[in-house]
Amino acid sequence: MPITSTEHDVVILGGGHNGLIAAAYLARAGKRVLLLERSDHLGGAAVSADAFEGVDARLSRYSYLVSLLPQRIIDDLGLDVRLVRRRFSSYTPDPADPSRGLLVDNEADAASTTAAFTRIEAEPDAAAWQSFYADTARLAERLFPTLTEPLPTRDEARELIGDERLWREFVERPLGEAIDARFTSDLVRGVVATDGLIGTFTELDDPSLDANRCFLYHVIGGGTGDWDVPVGGMGAVTGELARAAREAGAELATGAEVVAVDPSGEVRWRQGEAPGERMARADVILANVAPAVLDRLLAAGAPASSATNGGVPAVVRERLRHLHAPEGAQVKVNLLLTRLPKLRDTAVAPEAAFAGTFHINELESQLEAAYGEAARGRIPSQLPCEIYCHTLSDPSILSPELAASGAHTLTVFGLHVPHRLLERFDNDELRGHLQTAVLASLDSVLAEPIEGVIATDASGRPCIETKTTLDLEEALAMPGGNIFHGPLSWPWAAPGAALATPAERWGVATAHPGILLCGSGAVRGGAVSGIGGHNAAMAVLEASVG
Repeated sequence: MPITSTEHDVVILGGGHNGLIAAAYLARAGKRVLLLERSDHLGGAAVSADAFEGVDARLSRYSYLVSLLPQRIIDDLGLDVRLVRRRFSSYTPDPADPSRGLLVDNEADAASTTAAFTRIEAEPDAAAWQSFYADTARLAERLFPTLTEPLPTRDEARELIGDERLWREFVERPLGEAIDARFTSDLVRGVVATDGLIGTFTELDDPSLDANRCFLYHVIGGGTGDWDVPVGGMGAVTGELARAAREAGAELATGAEVVAVDPSGEVRWRQGEAPGERMARADVILANVAPAVLDRLLAAGAPASSATNGGVPAVVRERLRHLHAPEGAQVKVNLLLTRLPKLRDTAVAPEAAFAGTFHINELESQLEAAYGEAARGRIPSQLPCEIYCHTLSDPSILSPELAASGAHTLTVFGLHVPHRLLERFDNDELRGHLQTAVLASLDSVLAEPIEGVIATDASGRPCIETKTTLDLEEALAMPGGNIFHGPLSWPWAAPGAALATPAERWGVATAHPGILLCGSGAVRGGAVSGIGGHNAAMAVLEASVG
């Protein structure tokens, strides 16, 4: 059966938010764009879903907050997206005495902030907190605008920051040193440190500075570092992106699994259950997939008779792929509650505690202990967790009847559970252990068992959904369940990096001139930002003009 072939200016692999943004920009510029998404829906990790049978609640199933999405992209594409700022930054109960905790109120004055720190016997850290986050605000103000421009060099970024102390603290020295030098409280240190560990399996003092890069992206979003709740859930954001792309003229194909890519511009793909393969040819291919996935597609596109690639036997390539595959390190749990649970800390209302980021078992010492246990192949005995209650900011994701009943969603993000744990447990076993660990972590600071307020679905089952790293890999093609598609990069060009081509200048180049990264694996990729998609589109348009 002959292969059906179509011609395009650009073919985009993957229909996540970055691919949709690239499609919208390029189609608006008059390019013939075909986007291929293997799932039956668009949006990738930024989707809303009816997770529980017979329950009218649209949960942000995977990604859940927005910080790095530039207003420039929203304005350029005419997106009807509303983001809600959370009043409370965070609440952290003291694991040693859960009857007290630190509530950080974004609207508090200096005296109220000091009182909050005094309550946990950390009064000196109140001023340090204000000073520390004034510094990160300066980083955000100066670095965030560069994310949608060609890459600055390292020296240019250093000059832009304009403060050698900040540069040393956040860029040259391990993050743990700055945290320990600035703060005295184990609890406060832990609250600050988590932004360097979310989705990144590392130690705060690791000389790789992986925690520093993760931290930087968490504190510069929007030029302020604020993390906002998208009204309507994450699916509302990608729904708008899909609308913008379609209205611009992009062809968006779902159920379209890419099976092979050739650097010459050929993409082979299958459509649903239809027999045979199709082929699309394009001047440029944009890869909105993890670099490791792109490597596999390129290997599949090599001549079938070739047993080697660049002199490396195929069996060795497969071993290397597993050895160097990205590794995620988190568990995601979604719950629907009949009401918010009671706290042991009676001085803080649950509506305030859960309105921001609720930190559990995240003292700096607990984070270090959890990393050590996980590195030795064990599930942390006290699982560090971060909890978010979207419905306190946006009840629209629930039906009016469900919202009126007092129901709420909880999203739990558990840290330091690396993909390597699957060497010891099978996935179902690991999922069960992690779900138990998450519930136990919650119970350690609540005045009542969390299971007593978990709603049930139409079949009487508890409304709880747990996603391991392998679940993410299988559902979203994220190798190792790594939510960033691989190690994060600094948001500037490395010393000596080639910057001769548009793709290199925009941080989206691969080893093949006709293939560009447009997802989280690009320089400055990661999180729900759209920056990878925007920058790939800009590189394509710059090259077409040149």
